[in-house]
Amino acid sequence: MSRRATRCAARVLSSTRSLSTEARGQKLERIATELHDLNRFERHDFTVLWRLKMGIHRFGAPMAGVVSSSVVAAAGSPGAEAAAATEKTTFDLKLEKYDAAAKIKIIKEVRSFTDLGLKEAKDLVEKVPCVLKKGLTKEEAGPIVEKLKELGAAVVLE
Repeated sequence: MSRRATRCAARVLSSTRSLSTEARGQKLERIATELHDLNRFERHDFTVLWRLKMGIHRFGAPMAGVVSSSVVAAAGSPGAEAAAATEKTTFDLKLEKYDAAAKIKIIKEVRSFTDLGLKEAKDLVEKVPCVLKKGLTKEEAGPIVEKLKELGAAVVLE
């Protein structure tokens, strides 16, 4: 630990009044150790969570006290964090491959659920594998996937 960090820790220890000196030191030491043991991605997630809890926007401007319930639930217990990470609500629709005979029908179908023109839809379909649409819910993606599969395309939700 650097001198500056040691002095800062000493100030924090002396300013906390609710716990005994020994208990405060142990608690802060435990927190510091846990933070030190986080990998790069976990540190990033912790930083985002901390800023949300403190009401700080990414660029330093305060937010209007907005903290999402999923972030609060994830912060409550480690098991809740794993459950929240596995439960995905939005998906990307990805075209893996398609039957060459059905290319025109697939282009028309892509145009029907996107705001693309004919040339853009054709270019997109020809760049297989590609993401056709991002941020879909399962309910929105279901009929689109079924229709594209009927036409002979291999489509997946990611």
